[in-house]
Amino acid sequence: MSKIKSFLKKEIHQSAVLLRSIPATVMTLFVVSVICMNLLANKTLLQLDWIALDGGILISWLSFMCMDVTTKHFGPGASNRISILAAGINLLTCLIFFIASSIPSNAGNYSAFDGIFGGTWFILFGSTVAFLSSAVINNMLNHMIGTAFKDNPDGKLAYAMRTYVSTFIGQFLDNFIFSIIVFVYFAPLFWDGFSWTVLQCAMCALTGAVAELVMEIAFSPIGYRIVTSWKKNSVGKEYLELLERKEGKKS
Repeated sequence: MSKIKSFLKKEIHQSAVLLRSIPATVMTLFVVSVICMNLLANKTLLQLDWIALDGGILISWLSFMCMDVTTKHFGPGASNRISILAAGINLLTCLIFFIASSIPSNAGNYSAFDGIFGGTWFILFGSTVAFLSSAVINNMLNHMIGTAFKDNPDGKLAYAMRTYVSTFIGQFLDNFIFSIIVFVYFAPLFWDGFSWTVLQCAMCALTGAVAELVMEIAFSPIGYRIVTSWKKNSVGKEYLELLERKEGKKS
């Protein structure tokens, strides 16, 4: 029990230092994008025999870009921490939306509002599981690829490779896990037989990953400038020094 308390105390302290270190703009964009992904996922944008797309693909690239710059500068552990925090804030936001949608009002017809913001529990469940799973894989893969560029780990090529590959795989898994959970397992039970096939889920995941990779490529120069600026200005020095002391104790 004492070891658990000690571990939790260290984790809380390290997370508190991290949140003081990450620039507010990046953290805000990250959390907002995660919340928007959950809302946009309620709408299917396209459904054909071989492909289906939901609205989440319009914003999920921003979440992955924020994770990529965080992983590059602060490490995968930091990115995993803010991913868990963002998922927790999203769950809290959904709870508030649900409460608001459940309160009756005689001021007008709010059925559309209630339908959107009231949410659907299995969409929330699917998006949370998919996001956390893909986030951990994306962050670890991003870091592993980065370590392969030993000669110039901070160069444009290293940043491009680590972000492009991790984003594509992470986005594919995010889209696929979410689609399988929501549209294969739960949708037929609760949406009058509406469902996607596994092929549609796979093509949705693949098409979404390609689309989001294109967006990542388009916006990666911004991400690269961000991490370059962070390093130049010693952003997050307190957290980075904490990591160095922690690594020193392990060695």
